Amino acid sequence: MRVALLANLQKNAPTWPGMPADRWDDLDSEQTIEAILAALRAGGHEATFLEGNMSLFETLPRLRPDICFNICEGHWGDSREAHVPAILEMLRIPYTGSGVLTLALALDKPMTKRVLSHHGLSTPTFQTFERLNEPLDADMRFPLFVKPSREGTGMGVTAESIVYDERQLRAQLRRQFDIYDQPILVEHFVEGREVTVGLLGNLTWPVARRLPEDLEAPRISRGLHFFPALEVDMSRYPKEEAGIYTSRMKTEWANQFYYHCPAPLPPQRVEELNWLAAATFRVTGCFDVGRIDFRLDAHDNDKPYILEINPLPGLNPGYSDLPLEAQADGWTFEQLINRILVEAIDRYGLTEDGATSAST
Repeated sequence: MRVALLANLQKNAPTWPGMPADRWDDLDSEQTIEAILAALRAGGHEATFLEGNMSLFETLPRLRPDICFNICEGHWGDSREAHVPAILEMLRIPYTGSGVLTLALALDKPMTKRVLSHHGLSTPTFQTFERLNEPLDADMRFPLFVKPSREGTGMGVTAESIVYDERQLRAQLRRQFDIYDQPILVEHFVEGREVTVGLLGNLTWPVARRLPEDLEAPRISRGLHFFPALEVDMSRYPKEEAGIYTSRMKTEWANQFYYHCPAPLPPQRVEELNWLAAATFRVTGCFDVGRIDFRLDAHDNDKPYILEINPLPGLNPGYSDLPLEAQADGWTFEQLINRILVEAIDRYGLTEDGATSAST
């Protein structure tokens, strides 16, 4: 198949005076792009990289790919991760991964948490601040955790994100408003272990994007493959990081990532995390691949709380969570990339020549 790999390279990102130092931390490196291209070509595909920007309106009709492998994070706007998929849908080109609505939703952490709460899925109590002087809701109890509402790769997450009183809260809100210029998410801080679960596949159709009344129904996860849970080994990092998965750990120290995979968890906890991951995948409308992040409450028998879902999980073969989980499951990077592609190919009903099965 003719596959266009669409991404936003860090080296091609726009710059301007006074931009935050971490502004493009979630964009991809040349190493990641080269690894994915090599994997696709090893899978027998004709793979070409295209920068995911407005030029796609010209480059895609010329290239005429059968399908796009999309990992674009985008540059501008509250729904920037959904921009390229929207272009692809306008051009009627199939692509891997979740659709426009899901990508827009997942980037907005408070909106995602509202969806999770609506479905009774456990996520820390939260409040969104749009102004510095907004009062704290009565049900919000310290310690709290403060982070930007529409960023990824741990942007804005430092040890100072944990606040223990009003003074610290207001200081952290002021700092994040100044840097990120967007609503700020404040949620109850769950002290405990940090675990992430990667999964790929698609829910078996026909399916409703809601939870079944019988929550024990096996169909909630039918069609999905769960990778072993990965736990960040906080004991290997300086105490100054305060036991949280900070931005510095994801960027500056990415090549010295300490983790346990599979995470040392009892089977019943793994089963619970997989169920919650499938439920989150389901109610947010994900396709093909995703990763769900959890904190396990050390004060409540390791009860899991969903922090967020990432429908565009990092794919650097050296340090991104999902490839590390796949490796622990006995998969090569080549197998992971091509399985994501196959999931999308099957979902669209494409044949080897790129046509849909309905047209053959």
